[in-house]
Amino acid sequence: MHNARIEINGPEVPILDGSAVPFVRQILADPLTQLDQPVEAIRILKDIEFKTDQGWARLVPSDVPKMSFHIDFKDAAIGVQSKSINMSNGSFVRELCDSRTFCRSVDVETMRANGLARGGSLENAVVVDGAKVLSPGGLRHADEAVRHKMLDALGDLTLSGAPIIGHYIGHRAGHAITNNLLCVLFATPGSFERVSCSDDVLQILPGIGACLEEYRAAS
Repeated sequence: MHNARIEINGPEVPILDGSAVPFVRQILADPLTQLDQPVEAIRILKDIEFKTDQGWARLVPSDVPKMSFHIDFKDAAIGVQSKSINMSNGSFVRELCDSRTFCRSVDVETMRANGLARGGSLENAVVVDGAKVLSPGGLRHADEAVRHKMLDALGDLTLSGAPIIGHYIGHRAGHAITNNLLCVLFATPGSFERVSCSDDVLQILPGIGACLEEYRAAS
């Protein structure tokens, strides 16, 4: 889906179950309209990086949209996780969309004491306490945490306004780092080009070919 109007009647997107799967399920269940206008993509031409003391993110040239991510948390329930995915052909639906946001139980207590996360619960986030997963049913994937960070990054990259053909690499990166990475990309002459997608290029874009049956088979 590369052309949609999204309307929200509140201050933020509803958290639902903490993942993207309720949105994906509804979008795939409804018929989509094929438009006559060509799809435009952003092709990465040279390495771009944004770095802080907490982490970094990088965009490098690649023939296919690809994402790699590494996280490192002290909590044993999360620990060190790494994952790399070719984002072509609906892999977002199969691999990432059902992975929930996560936090430590002590962070929940702190946020609530400050009047935040008032709608948060064990039903819409993976809450961990050391080596324990407190959320009912446990994890959906052994590496659900890094998958959710990749889900976050994919959403952040969508703010570029077009699919990105390149390799995103994140190391302990969050929303702010990925957003700043896009700012660096657009401020760096010669770092990218906008391309009108041929049929061959369309076939490698994220989401192309995804269907409800594929989601159900993976869930």
